[in-house]
Amino acid sequence: MSDPTTADTDGETMHHVRLSVNGATYDIEVPARRLLSDAVRQDIGLTGTHVGCEHGVCGACTVLVDGVPMRSCLMFAVSAEGQEVTTVEGLGDADGSLGAVQQAFKDCHGLQCGFCTPGFLTTITACLRDNPDPTREEASEMVAGNLCRCTGYQNIVSAVLRAAELQGAGCATKPEHAAQEAQA
Repeated sequence: MSDPTTADTDGETMHHVRLSVNGATYDIEVPARRLLSDAVRQDIGLTGTHVGCEHGVCGACTVLVDGVPMRSCLMFAVSAEGQEVTTVEGLGDADGSLGAVQQAFKDCHGLQCGFCTPGFLTTITACLRDNPDPTREEASEMVAGNLCRCTGYQNIVSAVLRAAELQGAGCATKPEHAAQEAQA
């Protein structure tokens, strides 16, 4: 676990933390109460994770911690030590191309201003791992915990279904999915 190592100019105890983010290891010094969102953005320099409400309500700050969606504005950086953190920057394919969820957002116009998009992308990535072939209703439930002020969510839900298709679940080939898409 983190050990106090130094004091900053205000006399606050700093903690050495080793974070694994997107497969890379980062050694940083942070105050005990530094939020994971702030450590990722300010100390590591990965600014794709956005901070919106700072109360865990909007979902813009969602990252994956050991594959589970977590609100990084509610988690201290010191508590992420020893766990794998995946931010939106870590969702692409190894060759640098877009991952399936990212490609689906592009294909289905699932974003407008883009502020909430990183939280949606990480959340959907985890949800599709648990349910690789969602119905339209299940896709709506997957994104219900993330807020978007620009869209009506239809394109985001369509992007979930497209991502499932791109990942090989065969979503579009099932009769119940085809009927739901026709009604949407």
